[in-house]
Amino acid sequence: MTDDRPIGMFDSGFGGLTVARALIDLLPREDLVYVGDTGRYPYGSRPLDEVRRFAHQISGFLVREHDVKLVVVACNTATAAALGELQDELAVPVVGVIEPGVASLVLATRNGRVGVIGTVGTISSGAYQQEVARVAPELALTCAACPGFVEFVERGETTSDQVHVLAERLLAPVVDAGVDALLLGCTHYPFLARTLGDVLGRDVVLVSSADETAFRVRAMLEHEVAPTGRERPGRHRWLSSGDVDTFRKLGARLLGPELDVASTVRWDG
Repeated sequence: MTDDRPIGMFDSGFGGLTVARALIDLLPREDLVYVGDTGRYPYGSRPLDEVRRFAHQISGFLVREHDVKLVVVACNTATAAALGELQDELAVPVVGVIEPGVASLVLATRNGRVGVIGTVGTISSGAYQQEVARVAPELALTCAACPGFVEFVERGETTSDQVHVLAERLLAPVVDAGVDALLLGCTHYPFLARTLGDVLGRDVVLVSSADETAFRVRAMLEHEVAPTGRERPGRHRWLSSGDVDTFRKLGARLLGPELDVASTVRWDG
């Protein structure tokens, strides 16, 4: 069986492009519709009830207007806020980035001391703490919220002295805990890998949920919905609720040449 409907994906802005990159590389024939909610980003500092409303709105839009066959919540804060409800309510499968990321983290550690960094909203939600406790309660987990990282990424300042100083301060609890594996619990953070590696040391494994989420989507296409039957390369549609030119220019720098054209999406309410 085959299913030529596109895969739907959304994030508060640009960070989810790391997941989109992994999906395009792993599933090059699949069509993709990506919504960057840049008109309301970042989500990390917003109340979870508000993020939950946004997640329902965008997911419903993808299913209703683009007839997607599954939805990828490519945002840690939105995953923490709404994944369970979306899985219960939508007529298509939904995958988030938290569970796949934790699965990779568990495999990466050697000493049993692991860390998770994320936005204030993601860390305060307890979603990562609950998932680690569920799948690997024997691990010693240290979490740290990292306000400001997202803004540095979206300004293109991923290796500046200022972001390095901020990283040293925010990552101090993780360094003190002696972790040997750190999960980047925000899809923006892989763009800071060089700075994070300098602060943590080269012996600490940085775990991104992007690749593992792409593998999870491939498994879902094999078991829950069907892959495309088309032989042509996948077509990708990029939508932004904010300034489209900014989204296209910054998005192309972060993702690559596939993001050549972007369109506007507007929300009611």
